[in-house]
Amino acid sequence: MMPKKMPKMPKVIDTLIEVHDSRMDDLVDAKTPLIQLDDSSQHSEGPVYIPGDGDNGDSVVWSDVSGDRVLKWQAGQVTLLRACSHFQNGNAIDLEGRIVGCSHGDRAIVRQEHSGEWRILIELYQGKRLNSPNDITVKSDGTLWFTDPPFGLTQSNQGCGGEQEQSGSFVYRFDPATNEIEAVITDMTRPNGLVFSPDESLLYVSDTSAYEDPHMYHDIRIYDVVKGRQAANGRIFAVIDPGQPDGLCVDRKGNLFISSEDSVQIYSPEGHYLGKIPVPEICANLTFGQRDQKIVCLLQRVVLSMPLILKPRVCPYFLLARC
Repeated sequence: MMPKKMPKMPKVIDTLIEVHDSRMDDLVDAKTPLIQLDDSSQHSEGPVYIPGDGDNGDSVVWSDVSGDRVLKWQAGQVTLLRACSHFQNGNAIDLEGRIVGCSHGDRAIVRQEHSGEWRILIELYQGKRLNSPNDITVKSDGTLWFTDPPFGLTQSNQGCGGEQEQSGSFVYRFDPATNEIEAVITDMTRPNGLVFSPDESLLYVSDTSAYEDPHMYHDIRIYDVVKGRQAANGRIFAVIDPGQPDGLCVDRKGNLFISSEDSVQIYSPEGHYLGKIPVPEICANLTFGQRDQKIVCLLQRVVLSMPLILKPRVCPYFLLARC
């Protein structure tokens, strides 16, 4: 009998938490280090936490965009979930526990069925191909809200190229039950990460147009969610510096965790800057779990985790990626 493969021993990375508001002390223990879970990715993105059931423990799934694959961390080991992923980027879990993802290569929203098969859910808006869906979140009514910048068309290591058919970069609402798709935000330049407030009355969206032009935007916009299906009254929530606010996550108290060039920055629901968790590479994205009390980061090649002091306990996972 072959010996069972043992999980790789984690590497400890010290960091110095920066506190700008005393409320930060309720979220992060300043003495807690980062723990490296993996270092095999080329460009990590799109993290999603999957709670375990039965004999299966909790896991974290993320995309290695430039590596053209999707990976899974579970019980201390990293395995290949999807090869030749067509430059898949953002991921989320739908109401039936299936992974829904943003495919740069297919220029579509895809879903992994319970059988394990991946299929395209939506690829057209008003008869024209989408740009390259980037990030996605699932609303409690089952609808999928996603951003659609053209990075998979303009960045050779993030997609298959092609001509942009849409007149801009929009945020869409897609209902998989009816196949209805509508553009809910059309006034942003390069919408990227997005997340709802805990009561889903607000939608936060990052604009990373400064990635292509330093004179453009690197901020978080906030929109009112109207009648559960429209976004209105867009305004600036925070300008993020240094770098780009790629990924977003909101805890149960409404605090916003935002990726940036040098850290995970944390803001109160009112927009007050609380502090940051410095990281060794550019932070691209993050997500929360519910079984543990950790935050997991993906750098370009590295996945990190850190305990938080959230009540009720929440396990935040964040990804860092050098762009």
